[in-house]
Amino acid sequence: MTQPPTRNLIKNIFKHFINSFKPRQLKGNYMGEDYFGNKYYEIPANPAIGQRRNQRWFEPTEKEAYGQEVTAEWEAWLRGRRKEPPTREELMRNLAIMKMKERNYAALESKNVKAKDAAELEKKTTGMGSFPQYEEYEVMPGKGKGEK
Repeated sequence: MTQPPTRNLIKNIFKHFINSFKPRQLKGNYMGEDYFGNKYYEIPANPAIGQRRNQRWFEPTEKEAYGQEVTAEWEAWLRGRRKEPPTREELMRNLAIMKMKERNYAALESKNVKAKDAAELEKKTTGMGSFPQYEEYEVMPGKGKGEK
């Protein structure tokens, strides 16, 4: 019958003392860059020295500016919600989607501003309630805009 290994306090103290003299990685591995110009770095986890998680950080383009923007993909990587850093293609695809949404919003907003201006003019002349009227909504269910 074999005995379970015992915890040797002196041996553990000596082992950790020797490991404290081993060189540590101080400079991170370059992982990538986003379209804002921020650079991202990582030092992999090393359980031998008690480091269980990867150390991840970014260097902003402007060192003194506060409130730097970080893309959602890189933020997920920084916080450990994703293991692999985002690829350049993924960042460009999501940037194109974001720009398309901004264009669609601007077009819809200009259309709504025109409709709002027209509704205000109509409201002044007809005395309708304080609710805005849009072309895509019916005034009465089943009837068009001009019908009553």
